Amino acid sequence: MAPPQEDENTLKILLATDIHLGYMEKDPIRGNDSLVSFEEILEIAKKKEVDFILLGGDLYHDNKPSRRTLHGSMALLRRYCMGDKPIQYEFLSDQSVNFSHCQFPLLNYEDQNYNVSMPVFSIHGNHDDPTGTGNLCSLDLLHSAGLVNYFGKTSSLEKIQLSPLLLQKGTTKLALYGLGSVRDERLHRMFVHKNIAMLRPKENKDDWFNVFVIHQNRSKHSATNYIPEQFLDDFLDLVFWGHEHECRIDPEWNGNQNFYVTQPGSSIATSLSEGESAMKHVGLLMIRGKDFKMTKIPLETVRQFYIEDIVLSETTLSPDDHDISKKVEAYCQQKVENLLQKAEAEHTGNSKQPDKPLIRIRVDYAGGFEPFSVYRFGQKFVDRVANPKDVVLFQRKRVNTAKKEEGGEGDAELLANIKPQSLDSARVEDMVRDYFNKVDGANQLQVLTEKGMGDAIKEYVDKEEREAISELVKYQIGKTQKYLKDRNAAEEIIDVEICRFKEERKQKKQEDEEVKEALKIAISKRESQNATGYQDDENNDSIMDSDESESSSVSSTGRGRGRGRGSRARGTSNQSSRGRGSRGGRGKKAAVVENNNSIMNSFSRASSQRAGTKAIKYDDSGSEPEIIESDDDTFNIPSSSRKRKNTSPAKPAAKTTSKKPVTFDSDSDEELFSSSKRRR
Repeated sequence: MAPPQEDENTLKILLATDIHLGYMEKDPIRGNDSLVSFEEILEIAKKKEVDFILLGGDLYHDNKPSRRTLHGSMALLRRYCMGDKPIQYEFLSDQSVNFSHCQFPLLNYEDQNYNVSMPVFSIHGNHDDPTGTGNLCSLDLLHSAGLVNYFGKTSSLEKIQLSPLLLQKGTTKLALYGLGSVRDERLHRMFVHKNIAMLRPKENKDDWFNVFVIHQNRSKHSATNYIPEQFLDDFLDLVFWGHEHECRIDPEWNGNQNFYVTQPGSSIATSLSEGESAMKHVGLLMIRGKDFKMTKIPLETVRQFYIEDIVLSETTLSPDDHDISKKVEAYCQQKVENLLQKAEAEHTGNSKQPDKPLIRIRVDYAGGFEPFSVYRFGQKFVDRVANPKDVVLFQRKRVNTAKKEEGGEGDAELLANIKPQSLDSARVEDMVRDYFNKVDGANQLQVLTEKGMGDAIKEYVDKEEREAISELVKYQIGKTQKYLKDRNAAEEIIDVEICRFKEERKQKKQEDEEVKEALKIAISKRESQNATGYQDDENNDSIMDSDESESSSVSSTGRGRGRGRGSRARGTSNQSSRGRGSRGGRGKKAAVVENNNSIMNSFSRASSQRAGTKAIKYDDSGSEPEIIESDDDTFNIPSSSRKRKNTSPAKPAAKTTSKKPVTFDSDSDEELFSSSKRRR
């Protein structure tokens, strides 16, 4: 049988993540790849007539994208996302809470100055995270420009409470949670200490389909440098995982937490690694009631990438041959030729897909083989591959023979699987260390340390933490002064004591802790400034006044919705007429919050379209909530229990005739993932 037909109860969402706009934009061959892939994603969304696009972070590759990249992305968003097509779903939660971090805390398609036909919702990633004065990022710019709805931003370093975006289309209710990228170690610690809370609708909470968008390490890099899936709440139905570039878009079931995980992966290869060589996809997520279906859609304009490993000791080549270097080069050349033929055969035929593929040959030359010049080798394919300078990567797997003889085969095997990585560019911390290692004794650092200074400068350059250097200087000077005071050092031996103290810190490896403490102070100082105003800005008063007035106007006035071509009604009356036809579910005015300092405060939402709509309130309870006999929808922090109890179905909306969850046809050709029939 054919797949079930779409109806007014089906939410269609396009999932994409890690687009990395601006990656290698200065490269004459690959400079436009990210924008081409992004345009294809928008084309797919428009062709499939999705309700909205959901991005999982790292929309931009750089924290401060260039004007060329910003202009190109904004032009594409305006071209594909603006239009007269009405929005078919309702937004039920309080916009002033969901977008409280923005200067314009409202949806772009609710703004009377814009006509948005295909909204984009996005969290930030680790590449485009907020930094610097004002704690802003590129997504803040897009949100203020009315092109993207930016959510999931948090400024707290101690406790995070996630308030969901509540959407409803017909009988389908979606609770969308989002958390922008946070340093993995810090977030890991917050989960361990139970300082992450997700607010839930208390009444009929099992009627909501819960999606969580996260941008963190999924694979384990160290004990705390990742987020285990078991940390996430078990009431979730689907976790949308960003940051990981390998495409694992087919939903994977987590039996411990009772939810599915989808990992779409990046839409462009940002490293020549094995995980990037898989076919790139985006996902079409269809939700009806408590059931969902994921359809993966291949991207046809992504530059092809092929990778192959060669172990010379396992070939017929002999290291004792007098011209073995030339023979190895010829062997690798034949491998590249084979991959070029494969790329030509597998080309999608799309006119926008580049003809020059990315090719990486990783050569293990252990066993006495001699490497050849990779630059000279790349010149042979300069007009045929996109990365002629790094087609070949030489590496050598070392085996500890001594341990192997003593029975340490396990350690030897572990060492043999370690793959060295080449550095693409010089790091600023290495440049600082090299500089101070070369200067004469008179210019050497005495109180400060080279590593600490290098790390602080790196934070300033990469993340624009302007206080990092000054706070590190203050911190290390303070520690040195305390050391001298404790030792009661005489003036004539102060220099000797300072040098001794510096060497002691190096031996005890205290530099990393000092840098962490200094950065913590710098970040806390910046965030306290952001909370009270832009203290470094000469126009502090005007900026704050503008921000407060805008927030006040959004949360309390209920702006007019008239959008006729002639007179554009902008009064404060509760108008719901729209000059270009009905924009479904957007006639409601924003819910009023008396105090925006806490999302746990009570609030209500009035509806001009449905009679008897219940007010939604937040419950300030952190424990197991008690049942409140009321007509109010109450939010609370979810219980740790993994069993769900059936509750009475929600009252149907005026335009809806049934609240029964819609299920997919069991004979569908496409795989169906049902969450309503799972045992909790």
